[in-house]
Amino acid sequence: MGSLRLTFRTALLAATALAALATPAAHAADGAGVAVTPSSPAPGTDIALRVSGCAARTGTAVSAAFVADVRLTGAEGTLVGETRVRTELRAGSYDVQVTCGDTAHRTAVTVVQEPSPHTSPVAPVPAGGGGTAHLAAVDARGAGPGTAQAVTGLVLAGVAAAAVVLRRVRRSRGTD
Repeated sequence: MGSLRLTFRTALLAATALAALATPAAHAADGAGVAVTPSSPAPGTDIALRVSGCAARTGTAVSAAFVADVRLTGAEGTLVGETRVRTELRAGSYDVQVTCGDTAHRTAVTVVQEPSPHTSPVAPVPAGGGGTAHLAAVDARGAGPGTAQAVTGLVLAGVAAAAVVLRRVRRSRGTD
């Protein structure tokens, strides 16, 4: 599971870097560049932040839109980090306070409301079933064991009972 998480984060950071090269970053009022990928996230979406123009190697980004503060790390004036947008948010603009070193930058993130897909299936999922799939489609409420299965079960139960009785008789006589 750890390697999957690492792969996801690496891909997210690579996508952030490519998106930052392809599109201009949103700039805070004081000139620092802050890029959010995706640019207009929906509630519950994982996002990545890229901040340029910071002299420090670490920083934080704080917003009411985030489930947790974003820990930003990097070098050469560019810091990156990731978080998730709160699932209960409504569409709108939310302030983001970015702090790196002794400086603070303000920007905003725009959360969009998308129609959420169903969180659980609304119909049976065709998941296969191999050779038993046709049995699942048959109504089995009235179908029980037939006469042959009932007789076989009774014979086996009688043999088992006779074996138990025979074993007890042998133990009580002392011959084993």
